[in-house]
Amino acid sequence: MLSLPSRTKMFLCITPVDMRKSFDGLLGIVQQEFQQDPLSGHLFLFMNRRRDCLKAIFWDGDGCVIWYKRLEHGTWQMPDSSSSPMELESHELAMILKGIDLNSARRRVRYQRPSAV
Repeated sequence: MLSLPSRTKMFLCITPVDMRKSFDGLLGIVQQEFQQDPLSGHLFLFMNRRRDCLKAIFWDGDGCVIWYKRLEHGTWQMPDSSSSPMELESHELAMILKGIDLNSARRRVRYQRPSAV
């Protein structure tokens, strides 16, 4: 897996993307659909319509890096979201990549500090 700084945000494009797109095409989607700066250092993720291919683009400080993964069998489950892009936490990305359906996974009750009003 990849190692990213803890302050790195991760965004998943819910709309399927043509996997023939490379650096310029994906950076254009980041600017148009994500309304984000492609050089921000955040990780931007894209899936194809069949959900068996995933591309990630990331600015590492002096250039863009693309990671590409194609499943030999099966698909990834796209999380339910009404908005694209969807911001992910690192554990959610790990679960998606391991084939866990985020829609049926349940978070156990944990302590939360009361919010200040």
